[in-house]
Amino acid sequence: MAIIRRTGAHLSLLGLISALTVCAQTNQGRDNTPAETEHNKLTPEEVAAGWLLLFDGVSTDGWRGYLNESFPQEGWAIADGNLVVFASDGSEEGLGGDIVTETEFSDFELLFDFKLSPVGNSGVFYRVKEVSGTTMWEVAPEFQVLDDTAYIDMGTMDMNKHLTGDNYDLHSSMVTASSPVGEWNTGRIVVLGNQVEHWLNGQLTVQYEYYTDEWNELVQTSKFDPALYARFPTGSIGIQDHGHDVRYRNIKIKPYL
Repeated sequence: MAIIRRTGAHLSLLGLISALTVCAQTNQGRDNTPAETEHNKLTPEEVAAGWLLLFDGVSTDGWRGYLNESFPQEGWAIADGNLVVFASDGSEEGLGGDIVTETEFSDFELLFDFKLSPVGNSGVFYRVKEVSGTTMWEVAPEFQVLDDTAYIDMGTMDMNKHLTGDNYDLHSSMVTASSPVGEWNTGRIVVLGNQVEHWLNGQLTVQYEYYTDEWNELVQTSKFDPALYARFPTGSIGIQDHGHDVRYRNIKIKPYL
């Protein structure tokens, strides 16, 4: 159940958005979704409510490479109605590179389904502003997408703040909500002003506020450059090519003006 917060106008509205959406969203994305569900489509109700489809299941319209004018020629494909980033030859940067939406958004609610392969690693980014000479993870917050169990079992790094649903390297998930590898998950990101929420399979995983003293301290002690990271109130939605096979579908956004 969502908690409606009452500590300010932005928080109140953010909580209300979450409360209105979470019940319907809880049952999305998993393999037990009813067979008649049409993926990569908007219902008439969603259209009336202002939702926009970011991936139609058949084309890459509306997307391009990070710091590129066109969509990558390799490393990405559309298969069975899914947007697929392929495993590379071992390079963490991937074959095709990260992608971003051509349209930028400020305040919004974003929904997306994802399915991981074993040892899969990717991420969904928001308010991405491209900066020459950078990669996407340096400039924008990331909803981590990961085969958590595999990386924990490796034991080669500290996985705190690096698991699915985390705000990568800054905020750790409050719950464990991932579906098993090979099953679909539904991610949800709500951004309103400086307030942000991450949701995974209907459960709130991360809640934070930009530019507070706490946030500034977290950025200072992270891998990010404070002069580059999350400095813009508007930007693209991005998906990371981290060199691992991950599938996405039902990517849609409701902008808040």
